[in-house]
Amino acid sequence: MPLKAVLFDMDGVIVDTEPLHRKAYFHLFKDLGIEVNDSLYETFTGNSTQKVCQRIIDLFGLDLHWKDLASIKRKYFKHYFDTDSDFGLLEGVDSLVELYRSQGIRMAVASSAHRNTIQWVLDKFNLQDYFKSTISGADLKESKPHPEIFLLAAESLEQSTQNCMVIEDSTNGIIAAKRAGIFCAAFKSPNSVGQDYSQADVLVDQLLELTPDRINRLMK
Repeated sequence: MPLKAVLFDMDGVIVDTEPLHRKAYFHLFKDLGIEVNDSLYETFTGNSTQKVCQRIIDLFGLDLHWKDLASIKRKYFKHYFDTDSDFGLLEGVDSLVELYRSQGIRMAVASSAHRNTIQWVLDKFNLQDYFKSTISGADLKESKPHPEIFLLAAESLEQSTQNCMVIEDSTNGIIAAKRAGIFCAAFKSPNSVGQDYSQADVLVDQLLELTPDRINRLMK
């Protein structure tokens, strides 16, 4: 089936917000007086803020609601989002979305990030006109690796899952894409360490490797 739509994860694919999330989460951990090591933190990658905050509460026996933690974490995240001079689009994103648009390929963002965060990114980097829809995992009952987010994204673009490709950088996202029955490209994002790419249909180091011609050949 020909490629007609691309569903982008955001964190680690369009922008590298992982360093910002890490700074925000560790600022939160400091406020809470808890210690989270790197190996535990890596297991949070690709999960919604709600899921991470609830897991922290469960692991450390905190007498708090996940929304309390999420509110503090988002405050710190927005601070780093606005002030971190190293924060920008990942290499090749601007050229790739332009290429897809020029060939009539529709695009959506399907991210575990909060809807506000998705909109901040699209506004900051003037990407609103490229993406026909945005699906936030924070609005859904189930988060990745549940396939709901990608099924909804395909539906929002009025495309069959057989005509879609997901671009992901996390184990949970890749599993979600495959459970949705969608061709999945795994991108080895610089800050997405400890991820399992074995279930992906193709693995790339550079986003511009994901040309429509190449993907159409692989999807046959």
